[in-house]
Amino acid sequence: MQIKCVITDDEPMARKGLKSYVEKVDFLTLTAVCEDAMQLNTLLQTERPDLLFLDIEMPYLSGLELLSSLANPPHVIITSAYEQYALRGYELDVADYLLKPISFERFLKAVNKVHGLLQQEERQEEATDYIFVRSDRQMHKVFFKDILVVEGLENYVCIYTESAKLLVRSTMKRMAEALPKAVFLQVHKSYLINLEKIDMIDGNQIVVGKQTIPVARNFREEVFARILKNTL
Repeated sequence: MQIKCVITDDEPMARKGLKSYVEKVDFLTLTAVCEDAMQLNTLLQTERPDLLFLDIEMPYLSGLELLSSLANPPHVIITSAYEQYALRGYELDVADYLLKPISFERFLKAVNKVHGLLQQEERQEEATDYIFVRSDRQMHKVFFKDILVVEGLENYVCIYTESAKLLVRSTMKRMAEALPKAVFLQVHKSYLINLEKIDMIDGNQIVVGKQTIPVARNFREEVFARILKNTL
């Protein structure tokens, strides 16, 4: 398994050090280096890395501010000189928090952890073709192939299938992690769609079954790149 990663840090020496560490690990592939969170935000509109090495204190926008704005972020390893942000980082589900100066031994432990998490996610996707969800005090078995759309409703999600509508206490982040990424795509902070169920594209809207789903501006490039790759 190759892990595509991006380094974001406003300090040139920190970027150089992380780059040298990445080059020592066979399963890491460095796809980009960003000098601040604004550059990373632009990059994430068109690319989907597996792992971010993310500094916190940067000009204009901090790493944690950017991370909290992402609807479905990749795995993140924080690299910071300040330990006081650790709790906030873990509240945002970061994989690890590395304090500068970072030793290679500590770096390797963190990336090995992410490698294990990605392998586990891959096995889970391959092993099952369904998910159990609790709705109306009952556990429902829902096959991935039957899901049309998932809509986020604050502390709940609504799962639309070809024959039912299930209201589930969950978040869009948890649903995005539970559904196979090869088939499901987030097109808006409030919508996940099944790519195999798309009936039509109408401008910046996607028709799935009886629903017309808006594509948010910050998702458009990735969404249409995925959907339109099989266009005649």
